[in-house]
Amino acid sequence: MKILVTGGLGFIGSHAVVELLEENYEVVVIDDLSNSSADVVDKIKQITGKDFDFIEADVCDLDVLEKIFTDHKIDAVIHFAGYKAVGESVKEPIMYYENNLVSTLHLCKKMLEHNCNKFIFSSSATVYGDPEKLPITEDCKVGGTTNPYGTTKLMIERILADIHVAHPEFTAIILRYFNPIGAHKSGLIGEKPNGIPNNLMPYIVRVASGELEILSVFGDDYDTPDGTGVRDYIHVVDLAKGHLSALKKALKDEGLFYYNLGTGNGYSVLDLVKNFEKVNNVKVPYKIVDRRPGDIASCYADPTKALKELGWKAELGIEDMMRDSYNFILKQKQ
Repeated sequence: MKILVTGGLGFIGSHAVVELLEENYEVVVIDDLSNSSADVVDKIKQITGKDFDFIEADVCDLDVLEKIFTDHKIDAVIHFAGYKAVGESVKEPIMYYENNLVSTLHLCKKMLEHNCNKFIFSSSATVYGDPEKLPITEDCKVGGTTNPYGTTKLMIERILADIHVAHPEFTAIILRYFNPIGAHKSGLIGEKPNGIPNNLMPYIVRVASGELEILSVFGDDYDTPDGTGVRDYIHVVDLAKGHLSALKKALKDEGLFYYNLGTGNGYSVLDLVKNFEKVNNVKVPYKIVDRRPGDIASCYADPTKALKELGWKAELGIEDMMRDSYNFILKQKQ
């Protein structure tokens, strides 16, 4: 069983590749290294003791995709490749629409041409916009997205739904992530963005390790217990395992399916900082700054459907996330 993983050297993709290899799937990775690093190839091999094919290329490139589908009998695709920073998407909307939509359209086009009909998509809880109720279930209204990143995810969900109508054999499982953090327990792979991090957790660990001076907390006047934004943080290893559960369903069942992947627990930004300080016995200096465009007050999942239909639930807690995130950054400094 051969699986194509786009963006497979990135934060979530690399952990998914580890889980796939450990379950004895054959894996082909395509990644353009725009927000990842080639040394992750060797680290995945070190963790798993297994080999896989890596192609350094852009998923938007139709010729590259044609060659991959011609050279390999791909049974299913897990699509992680895409730009993912909320703040950056507000500043660079064209870049986000072009990259995220074109890569998916080209991928689906080649899948259909080569009779590959199993697609797992890396979507996001941002498709719910400012949620109408909490916790968020899969039947909550989507739309009203507050930033271009979230809008690209919503548009891709619609594209996949339309493809499924036209081609009922095309099975798509759409995984709406909440907020992945943490790292592999080995400390070999984790979230390592190029340049200044856009996401909260890699910023916290870099402040704690002295690489960055102070954490900016975007707003303390939200309608939340301490005024800072509340999110459902999920350990990246749990999230990666969710993709395996989704893949097994896609290989077995035909249809269009939507699942929230989260823990069901909401933690504020300051909750995260305090837990990180306690677990790792370090200080994380922070300052309150203005709200960030595109952010909402609270967002956390009801993951019941994923448990019922995929047999999946998050196993790792907030302390594991804090410990593994810091362990990863310390290992990088050795």
